[in-house]
This record gives sequence, C-alpha cells and structure tokens, in this order.
Amino acid sequence: MHKQSRQQLKFGALLAGCAQFMRHNSTDTEQMLWRCLAGKRLGVAFRRQVVVDRFVVDFAAPAARLIVEVDGGYHSQRVAADTRQDRVLQRLGYRVLRLDAELVRHNLQEAVECVRRAVGVVG
Repeated sequence: MHKQSRQQLKFGALLAGCAQFMRHNSTDTEQMLWRCLAGKRLGVAFRRQVVVDRFVVDFAAPAARLIVEVDGGYHSQRVAADTRQDRVLQRLGYRVLRLDAELVRHNLQEAVECVRRAVGVVG
C-alpha cells in the first residue's frame, strides 16, 4: 500500500478545502450550468467543484469520464496552465470540455447541448 507523505496529505486537505469553498462560492455561470446538470438531468451524475488529481475541476461526470470547465475572463491569462491541466486529466482518462462563460451566460441551452453531446460520446 502506498503511504502518503505528510506534505501530500496537507496538499490533499488544502485542495479539499478549496473545493468546498468553491462549491459555496460558485460563479454565476457555474451556478447556471449546475442547475442544468444536477440530478442526472443529462442521464449521468455530475459533481461540482471536484478534486481530480491535483486540480479542482468545475464539473465532473465520473461515469462518463467527462470534465466540464466554465472559462471566464481569468482563463484568457492562463491558457498554458489550462492546457497542462487538460493534458494531465486526459492522461487520467478524462475528456475535458471547456465552455466559455459568455456562452453559458448568453446561450445556456447551447452550452447544455455541448455537454449533452459530450456525455453521449463514449470514450
């Protein structure tokens, strides 16, 4: 059995705390999309603000191996970091769908349809 170092345990606890904070302080676009994903509305269970590896992702559907990220203006300054995150998540077997926050805000039905299509893809 793999023993975690004290530093790894502290980092894991920090991530879990961040995820919990983010669940209670979601952006308006994350809240809008969550109302459409919660309760298996798309046929698969989603969780929000979930720790996956060393990241807190906006939404995860573990059964579909799908992660959905809602990218606001902040993400335009972290393209390289988001690309690295996506690569790590893909190596872990997840597909990553990034939705622009403005799409969610102004065309929620289209954003939900993007997620619906991604859920339908067995990967």
